[in-house]
Amino acid sequence: MATTRTTACVVGGGPAGMVLGLLLARAGVEVVVLEKHADFLRDFRGDTVHPPTLDLLDDLGLGEAFRTLPHRRVEQVQVPFRGGAFKVADLTALPGPNNYIAMVPQWDLLDLLATAAAAEPTFTLRRNTEAVALRWTGRRVTGVDYRTAAGETGAVEATLVIACDGRGSRLRAEAHLVPKSYPTPMDVWWYRVPRHDSDPAGLLPVLSKRRAGVLIDRGDYWQIATMIPKGSDPVERTKPVTDLLRDLAAVLPWIADRTGAVTSWDEVKTLQVKLDRLPRWHVDGLLCLGDAAHAMSPAGGVGINLAVQDAVAAARLLAGPLRTGSLSTSDLARVRRRRLLPTVVVQAVQRVMHAKALGPALAGEIDIAGAGKPPLALRLMAKLRLLQWIPAQVIGRGVITEPTPDFARR
Repeated sequence: MATTRTTACVVGGGPAGMVLGLLLARAGVEVVVLEKHADFLRDFRGDTVHPPTLDLLDDLGLGEAFRTLPHRRVEQVQVPFRGGAFKVADLTALPGPNNYIAMVPQWDLLDLLATAAAAEPTFTLRRNTEAVALRWTGRRVTGVDYRTAAGETGAVEATLVIACDGRGSRLRAEAHLVPKSYPTPMDVWWYRVPRHDSDPAGLLPVLSKRRAGVLIDRGDYWQIATMIPKGSDPVERTKPVTDLLRDLAAVLPWIADRTGAVTSWDEVKTLQVKLDRLPRWHVDGLLCLGDAAHAMSPAGGVGINLAVQDAVAAARLLAGPLRTGSLSTSDLARVRRRRLLPTVVVQAVQRVMHAKALGPALAGEIDIAGAGKPPLALRLMAKLRLLQWIPAQVIGRGVITEPTPDFARR
């Protein structure tokens, strides 16, 4: 086996992993990122780039390049009602200039980060390389074993391994870190349909009898998330796929002319929704971040923002100890303490949304889109800009925004 020695080994080339790799490299820390795929191309990955991430890109000197990428701005969130829509969140009420959500294909964002990181002499990205096991010395993690797409095996020995390998984290399981799980009432179908210029714009949440979801404005098409009762995917797929858009058109009549846009169940991808959180994010030599530490529900679409903010906090708190060789488990614990409040708050909000809105909608107990009179809360939010600021803050900027470390600024 070929063995490489580095200071930090980041497993997983998603938003958290690539941001952390870039920041640590700019701090002068030797870092290797392992990405099991040959590229970043995945369909229906989270494509939301929130204001704190836009601020970070500006601080890193990448804002101008980012804005050349094909993207769509989302400045408001609307709730459809009787053929119309109520604006419930106005992101332009937040401090500028980045007071919007950019919808950018995630692979474009990751390619941008990878290119910037490649310019740092202490950064290495290994594609087609999957971490298959942790390496241990006693009770301390000292690296990972890997396997390449060509079948070659090897090892990376590291002072710190950072698991950014998602909600099904293999490294987390090997370290016997068990998350506390919370019930979720739904799974999610992802698919897309054409968008017309006459359609509404922005984000459109939908709550109607036995249907809940969100339409994401991607310019020339809608990226649609339709929520289904938990575990019902196999049975639902035995029905005609055309029923999918007929049900949606019953709530949104303006989309009725596109009921034939999805012709096969192969065009519909399923996300099994999880909501969980590790009581402890680390063992000696290993730290979990992003979905590996806290799997988020898609409700609110804030999972990527939280993962990126985890990475910024980890880089700021750990770069110094990694450079000086003084890293301890107390340093790793500081990362969790710093990021625990926003994680708990967001998950608490998501659990309320599951219990009070999404679950009842899927059970046929509420029907906002088909109700006879708009709920008072919707009417007040549509009239009062201040009330639109509150959900805009939660969705757009979250609870805590991590400052960009000085060593990473360009």
